[in-house]
Amino acid sequence: MARQILEGIRVLELGQLIAGPFAAKTLADFGAHVVKVEPPGHGDPLRKWRMLYEDTSVWWEAQSRNKQSICIDLRNPEGQAVVRKLAAEADVLIENFRPGTMEKWGLGYEALRAENPGLIMVRVSGYGQTGPKKDEPGFAAVAEAMGGLRYLTGEPGRAPVRAGLSLGDTIAGLHGALGVLLALYERDARGGEGQVIDVALYESLFNLSESLLPEYSAFGAVRQPAGGALPGIAPSNAYPCASGEYVLVAANGDAIFKRLMHAIGRADLGDDPALARNDGRVKRVDEIDAAITAWTRTQSVEDALVVLKQAEVPSGRIYTVKDISEDPHYRARGVIESVTAASGLSVEVPGIIPKLSASPGAIHDRAPTLGEHTDSVLAAAGFDAATIADMRARGVVA
Repeated sequence: MARQILEGIRVLELGQLIAGPFAAKTLADFGAHVVKVEPPGHGDPLRKWRMLYEDTSVWWEAQSRNKQSICIDLRNPEGQAVVRKLAAEADVLIENFRPGTMEKWGLGYEALRAENPGLIMVRVSGYGQTGPKKDEPGFAAVAEAMGGLRYLTGEPGRAPVRAGLSLGDTIAGLHGALGVLLALYERDARGGEGQVIDVALYESLFNLSESLLPEYSAFGAVRQPAGGALPGIAPSNAYPCASGEYVLVAANGDAIFKRLMHAIGRADLGDDPALARNDGRVKRVDEIDAAITAWTRTQSVEDALVVLKQAEVPSGRIYTVKDISEDPHYRARGVIESVTAASGLSVEVPGIIPKLSASPGAIHDRAPTLGEHTDSVLAAAGFDAATIADMRARGVVA
């Protein structure tokens, strides 16, 4: 296997569910050695989320691949001491508890950096470690609302809807992973020390908000939900076909628009000087969308895509996961990989993204069973077998 870029980086993951663990998964995919700390008993609640096979979520196989699992009772002072010992040897610690929880356990950054000045600590929370809302519980759904995403998601005049995925969590996880890479560069390439990476779920969504704030600041404009359209950029929408399915057409480039109009028999619009630029098309977007819809309603999705491809118009069908699984492009790119769970079940999971040419990531270990690596990780940290057995007997570790 090719060299992985984060080999030798030791990550201690104290997070649960999605945001913190997604950040750790991203680092593990590129070679970081991730030790996941789980509570005794049932472990990370994600083990029981969504669809289960032999009492374990198949989602777990994607989220926790390439990690080791140890069970430590973080509410027990002895368990906290064990974590402090592990953190003293770590490069990165990731946690996504409510602000103040780590400090209550004696595991705040100042306490940990006293023994490990190079430690980088990722702290993921709903609202950040400071500010008037910092102590409020923060979930992805609420962050998506506060970050501006949920208001825009849906049809005009109807209730906002969610995207169907926990975007607030995973996008925050990506920001956390990015922060780790920046902090590692500062520490190792520039002779710096460790630092805290404060990731708020709502801010991670807000960071993707494009022109929302500049338009409000300059014009007082509040962007409204627009369904499948892209307000201010035309044409770009999902258009109904004869079969009842939709085809996505993104013809908002000037030359692309002209090719599209000629392809669907509306050269009059394609050659109209008033529609040659985006600002002109935006003023007449309803007319343009009506023309495209009149054509797509006469086509199956397959036939429409043949015409659009020939005209070099960016377009595609609206994929279900079945479409994704059966698409040869996904397979050719290695974006879908198969792993074998501890239960023996073969599960397909998203592959490694992004793709690095010289030091690519890899899935090298299945997701761990609960506490599978407790003994080996603690032994490597200097605990002898008798001490580990005694802590297990008293419920400190499991």
